[in-house]
Amino acid sequence: MNILIVNGSPTGKNSITLCTLRYIKKHFPDHKYKVLHVGQQIRKMETDKDFWTAPLKAADLVIFCYPVYTFLVPSQLHRFVEMMKESGIDFTGKYATQVSTSLHFYDITAHNFIEENCADMGFKVIRGLSADMEDLLHDKGQKEALSFFEFVLWNIKKGFSQDLPQVKKPVKLKKTNPVGKVIDAKAPKRIVIVADYSNSTDNRLENMCERLKNVLPCETEIVNIAEFPFTGGCLGCFNCAADGKCIYKDGFDSFLRDNIQTADATVYAYTIKDHSMGYRFKMFDDRQFCNGHRTVTMGKPVGYLVDGNLDAEENLRLLMEARAQVGGNTLAGVASNQYNPDKEIDKLAESLCYIIDKKYLPPKNFYGVGGMKIFRDLIWQMQGLMREDHKFYKKHKFYDFPQKKKGAMLAMYLVGGMMRNPKLKKKMNGKMTDGMLMPFKKVIKDK
Repeated sequence: MNILIVNGSPTGKNSITLCTLRYIKKHFPDHKYKVLHVGQQIRKMETDKDFWTAPLKAADLVIFCYPVYTFLVPSQLHRFVEMMKESGIDFTGKYATQVSTSLHFYDITAHNFIEENCADMGFKVIRGLSADMEDLLHDKGQKEALSFFEFVLWNIKKGFSQDLPQVKKPVKLKKTNPVGKVIDAKAPKRIVIVADYSNSTDNRLENMCERLKNVLPCETEIVNIAEFPFTGGCLGCFNCAADGKCIYKDGFDSFLRDNIQTADATVYAYTIKDHSMGYRFKMFDDRQFCNGHRTVTMGKPVGYLVDGNLDAEENLRLLMEARAQVGGNTLAGVASNQYNPDKEIDKLAESLCYIIDKKYLPPKNFYGVGGMKIFRDLIWQMQGLMREDHKFYKKHKFYDFPQKKKGAMLAMYLVGGMMRNPKLKKKMNGKMTDGMLMPFKKVIKDK
């Protein structure tokens, strides 16, 4: 069988994720393997189509191999997926799967992205392997890698593939109506709309941004990232780990900090493309790693303007909420042009103003709590390298390890001991909830 490994890591042959495929290749030598280093050679592939189309046509199985970057695949691999879909190659009947490495921080949204796009292209999709970065160094991880590939081969032999949700029928998108600028001298706040107009059709997204800008009663700036002179996507080189300075000299790190993150609120505006916010936005997201793992806009609201059939994009909706949750931002709303864009945009504007004025910040849900606990453990372990992250996490008391709560642990030992005593257990029967409610009764007691 011809197996093509699409290596999405910007580090190329030095990819940790690729080591898993090398290990698999070593134990399954009866197949022909070829590697495309799309993460490192994306610029070459944009100008030399034959370099990558021939291997894709010859492949029976395509394995997407990548580290998870900010909820999805690296921007370079995102771009390659876009190129695959534009190539006109018929992938019907070919199999596809994926291998990723990460700290399991939203690996689910990355895998969903690959699966959805592979289904679009006609691939038969087999569920992939999501591994921790160090899994391959241990017996358990090695066995899991080999078991995964055996499972892939078994599926191909049986002709099985994953059943993916059917895409909903697109709705006819509504036009946004222009409106004059609302002026309010009492609103000195500043809001930035970060937009990508490169995929917009008939100025739909531009019109949505202009309406939001005009109904917001404060200074509002639109930044079109399609025009920013990015040198390239994040290289995963950790050059910024010590001082926050990106190895690229295109000025993005300074522009991000001085022009975008200084705003009181941020609205992201995009046209849905390939089940995501688009390749350009992925590059924008990845390059924010110059801030390390610090939630530098924590407490500020965010919103979204979406051009496209959002109802059909469950993974994308999850991703938008997760970005806000992990960043410690209040999600003011998502306005799309599916049904009533004018009403939704006006509602988003009012919500942004209310949240800024009242400094409203609700508690995090699972997306935010679970995501930050992964980073909490990572930064604690790597504090010697990620010093600025460590200082930030200490300052904001993110190191909320359960072993620090010695009083609560001792109390549970006492309760556990009492519950193991038959006489006390009988006496306490039905009264456990009374004890649990005692501290709450003090709070809600009428004054």
